[in-house]
Amino acid sequence: MSNSIQAAWLAADGLKHVLQEDLLLRGVNITHWHGRLALSTQKPVYSPWALDIWTAPQRTSITSIRNASDTLRAIQRNWSLYAVDCFRRSGLIEQKLPPVKAAPLVFPTLPPTSPLGAWTLLDTSTLLFSASKSSPFVNGAPEFVENRTDPPSRAYLKLWEACTRLGRWPAAGERCYDLGATPGGWTWALATLGAQVTAFDRAPLAPSVAAMPGVSFQQASAFGLDPKLLPATDWVFSDIIAYPQRLLRLTRAWIDSGQTKNIVLTVKFQGETDHETVAAFESIPGSALAHLAHNKHELTFFWSQEAAIKGVSPLPSTGL
Repeated sequence: MSNSIQAAWLAADGLKHVLQEDLLLRGVNITHWHGRLALSTQKPVYSPWALDIWTAPQRTSITSIRNASDTLRAIQRNWSLYAVDCFRRSGLIEQKLPPVKAAPLVFPTLPPTSPLGAWTLLDTSTLLFSASKSSPFVNGAPEFVENRTDPPSRAYLKLWEACTRLGRWPAAGERCYDLGATPGGWTWALATLGAQVTAFDRAPLAPSVAAMPGVSFQQASAFGLDPKLLPATDWVFSDIIAYPQRLLRLTRAWIDSGQTKNIVLTVKFQGETDHETVAAFESIPGSALAHLAHNKHELTFFWSQEAAIKGVSPLPSTGL
């Protein structure tokens, strides 16, 4: 393995091959896999399939546990461990580093802003670390204080993570459309923020969600709606299961209609990954794609009217 590692991408469980395919399409060859961490001698580029991207990795030999911890502490305070093997040695090094405050988040809250680096042991005497990375969370995975009683499904965690990554969420009184809403996990999450939510689906919402203040329901297919015939809304959300190309057409229809200021939508894949459609989503001005820790074989699409006007990404900078 080359000493000149310039970038590392952390894949989600079961999606190493998808990340590798995506990086190849972006001109990046993976030199070596360390667990789910793809290492390359090429410069870092953004891949939406990476949970986290190490943007300035360095490889160094270590002589002891103290030497490893001193090396990291001399650079900055906060470090997160990605452990593949050498678990005992890694744990002993971690004990000598300042603890990272990674308490579960109480939504809604902004992501941490303190610099957070990442490190791993390639073997017992080789430390790989990066003082900067794309995600403010340990291994790209935020944890939340969950509500295990009220929502009808755990899908709300995906929306919480999406809004946390975005750094904003619907304010009380803002109008939201939830397309393909049943059983209502996302509608529940939006209503708890005080938003006015119209849920669209052919099947009814869970009764507990339908009865929430600010929630209304319309029995309709998300793909049968004409955005131009609906009242303007602040946000359009969707976690619907559909072919990516069909979701792309739906997304473009909403953007072209001018009837919403923000879109947060899950792009789900069945079988092979449709990288061509991923590229088409990425080409939309004012948009961004990201693989969330609560995603499976899917990406979350973000778009904002303001970002499109300014020609920027709606997501906070990843450093790439």
